[in-house]
Amino acid sequence: MNLNKVYIIGRLTADPELRTTASGENVVSFSVATNRFWKSKDGEKKENTEFHNIVAWGRQAEIIHQFSKKGSIIMIEGRLQTRAWEGKDGQTRRTTEIVAENIQLGPRASGQVNKDFDSDISSKKEEPVRQDIPSIDIEASGEDEIKPEDLPF
Repeated sequence: MNLNKVYIIGRLTADPELRTTASGENVVSFSVATNRFWKSKDGEKKENTEFHNIVAWGRQAEIIHQFSKKGSIIMIEGRLQTRAWEGKDGQTRRTTEIVAENIQLGPRASGQVNKDFDSDISSKKEEPVRQDIPSIDIEASGEDEIKPEDLPF
């Protein structure tokens, strides 16, 4: 049996940019940073940051573009894929990336407001409510379009 499965929980390093392929399919690529902390033998606190390239297609690409920004927490479940192409200098280049199969968006930062809300609502300052990270299952929803008001956060 073979298995190619990756789980990453981290923060976006930049705002995701949505593109459309020549065939009309939406794609978004972005980078997620994850941190690892440990103590050395001397008791000194150490930290290492890894950067992971992510690609999402279709409706998931649209959701990530619409609801995520630099610094947002996101969980990606996907698979590793290595691509090769020829660079402008004629050399073959390779990259390994994670192709997103399922995503979960993290909680929104306090003060972050959906663009569709009235300015009256966004000007009110309330204590943020801690919620579980919602899961969006695109294929099981049965709907063609996910509206911001349908999301649980």
